[in-house]
Amino acid sequence: MEIRTAVEEDASDACRVIRRSITELCISDHQNDPVTLTSWLSNKTPEIFVSWIKQPNNSVLVAVDGGIILAVGSVTDAGEINLNYVAPEARFRGVSEELLEALEARALQRGNVRCTLTSTETARRFYRDRGYVEDEASVKKAGIFGYPMSKSLTAKRL
Repeated sequence: MEIRTAVEEDASDACRVIRRSITELCISDHQNDPVTLTSWLSNKTPEIFVSWIKQPNNSVLVAVDGGIILAVGSVTDAGEINLNYVAPEARFRGVSEELLEALEARALQRGNVRCTLTSTETARRFYRDRGYVEDEASVKKAGIFGYPMSKSLTAKRL
């Protein structure tokens, strides 16, 4: 598996991974509510994905195996992780963990000593198990609860 910077040509496949991850793996968050799902998925389009790639101060990464995108992540130069989604068939294979480590490494390269994110209920334990702590009470956005979390970064951890 290779983790690399996303390119425009990845947009359709990357969005498919993100949308399937949300739809199939985050059921505890959206409860199969069509309104919540529509809201959550509304900006997960190839056109918007390309705009994320082009944003200054943003790094979009993909985990690829045999030419197939298995996971998609994004981190800003300020150390905020905005995306970390895995294809359902790649879940529990270490892909998300490797992608998270790459996002943290990118944040560290950009001079950050801390990463922040807002976790779904589905991913909450995943992040806690990797050293993230909840910073404040949950917030509700687009019909789902999010959990603001952060982690101190050190070169030896990565």
